[in-house]
Amino acid sequence: MDVCTGEDLRKVDLDVDAVYSGYKTLKGGIADPLVDLVGVSRQGGFRYRGTRDKPTLLVLTSNLAEPDWPDELDPTSGRFTYYGDNREPGQKLHNTNRFGNLILKNLFDIAHTGSRLDIPPTLIFTKESPGRAFRFRGLAVPGFPSLPATEDLIAIWKTSGNERFQNYRAIFTILNASEIRREWLQSVASGIPECSLAPKAWSEWQETGIVTPLVAPRTRLIRNKAEQLPGNNNDMDIIETVHEHFKENPFGFEACAGAITRLLLPDVIKLDLTRPWRDGGRDGIGSVRIGQGPASVEAGFALEAKCYNMSNSVGVKEVSRLISRIKHREFGILITTSFIDKQAYLEVVSDGHPIIFVSAVDIIGLLKKAGYQTPKQVRMWLSKIDYYGQTV
Repeated sequence: MDVCTGEDLRKVDLDVDAVYSGYKTLKGGIADPLVDLVGVSRQGGFRYRGTRDKPTLLVLTSNLAEPDWPDELDPTSGRFTYYGDNREPGQKLHNTNRFGNLILKNLFDIAHTGSRLDIPPTLIFTKESPGRAFRFRGLAVPGFPSLPATEDLIAIWKTSGNERFQNYRAIFTILNASEIRREWLQSVASGIPECSLAPKAWSEWQETGIVTPLVAPRTRLIRNKAEQLPGNNNDMDIIETVHEHFKENPFGFEACAGAITRLLLPDVIKLDLTRPWRDGGRDGIGSVRIGQGPASVEAGFALEAKCYNMSNSVGVKEVSRLISRIKHREFGILITTSFIDKQAYLEVVSDGHPIIFVSAVDIIGLLKKAGYQTPKQVRMWLSKIDYYGQTV
């Protein structure tokens, strides 16, 4: 769904995953569609209506492609990660030009006190190409159901050159609201929201604090080659950095796979990597704690690591090897710098084998989430991995 004219942009409702495009101005330029669509300013990833002390409506935009600031939308869970607007050194955390970080701080402070009626709706848009176009991703609220209040807004340190500075990492939940009515948006922007027009999930959250995320499970459990490999040059450089580091040292990659496993499963409590001269068919075995305290249990897993070139897939032979080594009540983890062949993927899914596939794109995502967004940062991380799959 494309909305191309200024007149239409001022009238339409907002539909999740609809694309709203700019239009040609009289001067020959392309207008920013968000100006007419939701009445915000023309620039910035963080925009608002009202005042910075009391905004009535927030709009967050992202291209989801900044290596240093990896905003992320997980459509399967409704979780949206957004990095604030202090992205260069030279100013304090809250002294940004558009006051985005100060507004974020105030927004989450209000959410943590339970004053949900004072929180403005937040609209999430991602940039589309070509030209000026935005895809509406949904209506969001601060925080995420499984995340404690101490972790939904965190000030993180970054270094640029020799200068250190801070920026926010904020976690939002996109609500289960497929359509946002134009009349409600107009009433919200005016400062007098018409509650009867609000989406049900928004009203429920304001009244009770119950969050109903927009959950969209994958319709296909088998990912194709393109879905397992990086989609841009920076990501390709990251995975190639890992591959080049270990292409002559496959046993060294087992330690790297152990470190990646710890990023994937933070509650790993034991990980034993198989010695090269005692390889019994598994590159590692370990266990992860599920639950907390005395109520927790341990689940064992077997680890297989394959440092392959991106043109070389992991096939049925390698996957069958892991399946044959999984013991009763264990699960398997296969980590590769490449991708899983379609037939191997199909057999695992069809037969219900408990195996987690971690392909190139998954490795990149885990590294970025841990703060390693460039090849240089990844090389530093690789240099710190010890034999036990831990970083020193």
